[in-house]
Amino acid sequence: MNRATNKRGSDTRHSARSTTAKKPDSPAMDLDRVIHERLRLGILSALAVNNSLSFNELKQILKTTDGNLSVHARKLEDADYVSCEKSFEGRVPRTEYKITSTGRRALERYLDSMEQVIAAARKR
Repeated sequence: MNRATNKRGSDTRHSARSTTAKKPDSPAMDLDRVIHERLRLGILSALAVNNSLSFNELKQILKTTDGNLSVHARKLEDADYVSCEKSFEGRVPRTEYKITSTGRRALERYLDSMEQVIAAARKR
């Protein structure tokens, strides 16, 4: 294997890593992908400022359809960010949602990350 050398006899071969500057980690890379969707962020935000909300209350606040709300609420349930309690009021089913402590911590981390993204964008 031939090695190229400079005047001082040092190896002049460079790896791809040594010739390219390492990019700093972007705060946007820290965003929780479960939360980083408009409707899921809306659900968590609404629940963060209310003790609990019914399915119909969330649907009205977020101006969405039954199908959209149920799909996104299920994703948040699967991540243990919200809890769901189903009951009946007379013969009418009632679904009540609450943010969990895990969900509250995840939302706080998400908001911290978003603040970093905003600060970085404003610096430019």
